[in-house]
Amino acid sequence: MKVKECMCNDVCCVKPETTIQEVAKLMGSKHVGSIPICDESNCLCGIVTDRDILLRCIACDKDSKQTPVSEIMSCNVCTCTEDDEMTNAESKMAQNQIRRLPVCDNQNHVIGILSIGDLTNNDRELGKQEVCTTIENICNCNGNKNAE
Repeated sequence: MKVKECMCNDVCCVKPETTIQEVAKLMGSKHVGSIPICDESNCLCGIVTDRDILLRCIACDKDSKQTPVSEIMSCNVCTCTEDDEMTNAESKMAQNQIRRLPVCDNQNHVIGILSIGDLTNNDRELGKQEVCTTIENICNCNGNKNAE
């Protein structure tokens, strides 16, 4: 099964200068836990999660109304392509313990996102045990209290 058969195509991205508060509001209105950050060429340059907002903004007493999301985003973003096999995407998610994997084209433009929700929605096709193992590895449910 290919990533394009499972991914969500409706992805909203923001620019690095967008304030953290604007990003948080967008997450709330779109009911998502992460937002890709794209540069002036619309190429992926980072990603921010709701957890990043909590730990890198709120816990650090940053002003969410003034601070650009670029100050708290993760820059080394793991991605996949829409033509990747799902087994490869799942491996990336498990190995890097990430719950959301941006899907990019060959110019590094975000065209979708693959989440653990997408895995569970397609567990019949992917194999229930394989999906469960992937989610366990992402969450590191074997006792690591530092997992996301």
